[in-house]
Amino acid sequence: MTRKRRSARNFRERTIAGQCYHSRLSKFLRAGFVACMNVFHDWQAPGLRTPSVLTMGVFDGLHLGHQTIIRRVAERAAALECVPTVVTFDPHPRAVLYPGAAPPLLQTLGQRLEALRILGIQQALVLRFDRDLAALTAAEFAQRILFTTLGAREIYLGENFVFGRGRQGNIATLRCLGMDYGCAAYEVEAVLLRGKRVSSTRLRDAIQSGRVNLARRMLMRPYGVEGKVVAGRRLGRTLDFPTANVAVINRVLPADGVYVTATLIQGVWRRGVTNIGVRPTVGGDRQRVVETHILDFAGDLYGASLRTRFLHRLRPERKFAGLDELRAQIARDAARARRYFQRSGVRRSLAIE
Repeated sequence: MTRKRRSARNFRERTIAGQCYHSRLSKFLRAGFVACMNVFHDWQAPGLRTPSVLTMGVFDGLHLGHQTIIRRVAERAAALECVPTVVTFDPHPRAVLYPGAAPPLLQTLGQRLEALRILGIQQALVLRFDRDLAALTAAEFAQRILFTTLGAREIYLGENFVFGRGRQGNIATLRCLGMDYGCAAYEVEAVLLRGKRVSSTRLRDAIQSGRVNLARRMLMRPYGVEGKVVAGRRLGRTLDFPTANVAVINRVLPADGVYVTATLIQGVWRRGVTNIGVRPTVGGDRQRVVETHILDFAGDLYGASLRTRFLHRLRPERKFAGLDELRAQIARDAARARRYFQRSGVRRSLAIE
């Protein structure tokens, strides 16, 4: 690839990413003024609003590719005075059709819906994916749900999206069927990062291998998890670094190791260091543990629900010779985290105390 073509491609990638980021950021800043999103779990439920501009899919992770589609839906709905709508599925279709091949989800349904609301979606139809739904042909699904129930005027799908029994439906199917209902269908081009398509699979691989900086670029936000603080072994206090042991509800965790993190506590993002792993120095755990030390914080967090975002990987988890060596390493980790938060770029982009 020539330098000129590579430069053009990189410019396109940065432009698309920047548009998604600034659109999403403005939504966050205006969060208090964004209309509530109505959520329905039955396509025959009263209250569904029409006409609509819509998209459909699982949208796990709400990465840059998803954000591009959602932004298009919101913009076109505003222009046409329609309801920006998402049709999504729970559980993941693969969990029903191919249980052994179902991927672990990056987000819970609640997290996914909240992200859709922030991005400007006003109506979400969550369809329970079961054998009955899977048995509908593409034409039956589109005619009953998309055209008749939701009154779709425009439909936007990602590249190579398929639906209906036997995966028989695609963008061409919707274009053909839509002519009888006055509905147009468009395919949204995939977003590229470093020359490769941004996808939930690629995002999941980056997170699980500990490449949280790459994941952040694909999300235009740090990857985060949620959970409740539970009682632990209180070893952190004996090491002078008390930690909050979090029972995480997300299924996808970064690779074992130590990370610079930001944790939301009572509406404030606070600086921290988070360890993921089995704590081999202190005897090891049968299951992976997520424990976070909040810098310059002395409050009681037991029972609290926390959100933690992974900003930077410091090192892999390792076994030390004893508690003194472990304590010294934790102190070095905390010092590196403080230096990370002192960077001017970090201070500008993150409102963290």
